Amino acid sequence: MSTSAPSPVKQFPENSIEKKVYNFVDTFAQYIPVPNDRNRLSFCLLKYLKGEGDKPEILVKTQKMKVEGISLADLAAKINAGLKDIKE
Repeated sequence: MSTSAPSPVKQFPENSIEKKVYNFVDTFAQYIPVPNDRNRLSFCLLKYLKGEGDKPEILVKTQKMKVEGISLADLAAKINAGLKDIKE
């Protein structure tokens, strides 16, 4: 019995909003040490930017992510500031 090859992964273009959001959230690796938590937060922030999700203030409280070295309010403020740059 053998396994098939994994599906190829298609990367987002460098100028896409998805790539910008995922790269932005990866800058918080010192505060959010678990990669899957950062991926989940990125997905939710993309939904927020498209008008479908919750604000960052709500997301940092409801995502059940491990946060170290910063308060949730400060993290939400940093995310809001960074999202303003991405929107423009």
